[in-house]
Amino acid sequence: MENIFYSFMETQFGPLLLSATEKGLKRVMLPGADQLQQLRQECKEDTLIENREINKNAVRQLQQYFNGERKQFSLSLDLNTTEFQKQVLKAVQKVPYGATRSYKDIAEIIGKPKAVRAVGNANRTNPLPIIIPCHRIIGSDGSMTGYGGGVELKRKLLEFEKGNS
Repeated sequence: MENIFYSFMETQFGPLLLSATEKGLKRVMLPGADQLQQLRQECKEDTLIENREINKNAVRQLQQYFNGERKQFSLSLDLNTTEFQKQVLKAVQKVPYGATRSYKDIAEIIGKPKAVRAVGNANRTNPLPIIIPCHRIIGSDGSMTGYGGGVELKRKLLEFEKGNS
């Protein structure tokens, strides 16, 4: 059991819910259904505490991103993922602002060219969208494939970045 500190922030794409532990940012929830209810379901055994202070650096950096002033994030993260997911997410973090890569590209980058579906699943379960820019990962044919916030939000984020590159 641990303390999870959460806060909301408004963006031009809708509200985000950020949650963190003492170690770092743990989760960014994209606009959608009841974010707080979803966080409660994910953190059943943990203590949820609303706290803007612990998330203020993440909020500041996200505001800079949404103002077109920040291209990369520099935050302490508390990732609770498998080693494979960490490899995938580390590769996704290196995709430049305004650029895209395919799931196949990421599989090749991590040295597992046949793991395209597993890369897709690791990307789909990314707990820190935008911070770890999984919206920049698309199908090999250039198609907009699934995204936690919906394909339309993915398209808008990519257009936003291209317009600010």
